Amino acid sequence: MVCCALQITGLILGGVGMVGTLAATFMPQWRVSAHIGSNIVVFETIWEGLWMNCVSQMGIRLQCKFYNSILALPSSLEAFRALMCIAVLLSIIAFLMAIVGVKYTHRTKEDRQGISIFILAAGVAFLLTGIVVLIPVSWTGSSIIRDFYNPKVPTSLKRELGAALYVGWVSAALLIAAGAMYCSF
Repeated sequence: MVCCALQITGLILGGVGMVGTLAATFMPQWRVSAHIGSNIVVFETIWEGLWMNCVSQMGIRLQCKFYNSILALPSSLEAFRALMCIAVLLSIIAFLMAIVGVKYTHRTKEDRQGISIFILAAGVAFLLTGIVVLIPVSWTGSSIIRDFYNPKVPTSLKRELGAALYVGWVSAALLIAAGAMYCSF
């Protein structure tokens, strides 16, 4: 009975982590313009994401534009895009394997070895997905913090941590927790 509750809990954590990974991948709020200085009236907020830039004017009007050329992007952004797409695919595969493992654990009592392979594979895939999500999210967070405190970076180019980074960190934690639960069986 405890085994079933842990499997369902792992499935829920993995599912929420999968949705969070998908959301973090497509959210434009990876880097958000920092409002620094004596000017307290701010009319524009700039969001930079993996796929597009957005400008919000006074919180009323939002304009988003996809990046024009893949070749003009920094290599780190291209790598982060690839890692997040891999993470989305891996999380979907891990979630489907977990569903199969949980479904057949409850149905059959004879072939425990075959079922435990699905559960273990789902656990490893969830762990791997969590690590893959952590790499671009943490790297981006680190570069934002480093540039924010660098006096050589102009104030207009300083950015703050965006909501997508927080979603990515929470998703990675949930995926790692789900993977740990499944690997413990």
